[in-house]
Amino acid sequence: MLGGLSGLFVAALALDVHLTDTYFVIAHFHYIMVGGSVMAYFAGVHFWWPKITGRLYSEAWARFVAIVIFVGFNLTFFPQYVLGASGMPRRYHEYAPEFQLLNVLSSAGASILAVGYLLPLLYLPWSLRFGARASANPWDAKGLEWQTPSPPPVENFEAPPVVPERPYDYRPRAPAQSTV
Repeated sequence: MLGGLSGLFVAALALDVHLTDTYFVIAHFHYIMVGGSVMAYFAGVHFWWPKITGRLYSEAWARFVAIVIFVGFNLTFFPQYVLGASGMPRRYHEYAPEFQLLNVLSSAGASILAVGYLLPLLYLPWSLRFGARASANPWDAKGLEWQTPSPPPVENFEAPPVVPERPYDYRPRAPAQSTV
């Protein structure tokens, strides 16, 4: 969302004159591309992993990695908004001393982000051998793809599937009423 909102500043002519070719544009681009695309890719891998592999990964590790990526991502790119608004140009190999602290923070964030991106390369393959077997629907999802075993058989369904409930009905079920 921050990437989209920062696009409003880049689109306003009075601000764009100041922000063009600064680190503000770099931060805007990365909040859109990394924040939107790469994060969605990681979410998709984690969502579909049990269905594809038939194994569960460690949710504790996945939550930890999500926090590490969130912190690393924002520590990498948010200081670049401030740097760009302060006038630091992009495509320079050397920057003014007043930009030192924010550049160091951005570099530290990139290191944290790299660790967050590498950790799934450890716990996801580990789950292939040691992870618990996934049920057909570990997320209690409502889509038909979750009504087959994990991993799904070649033909998915032996007979046409029955749709037991509405597709987005995630309301908690009321406890059964006793008739006594």
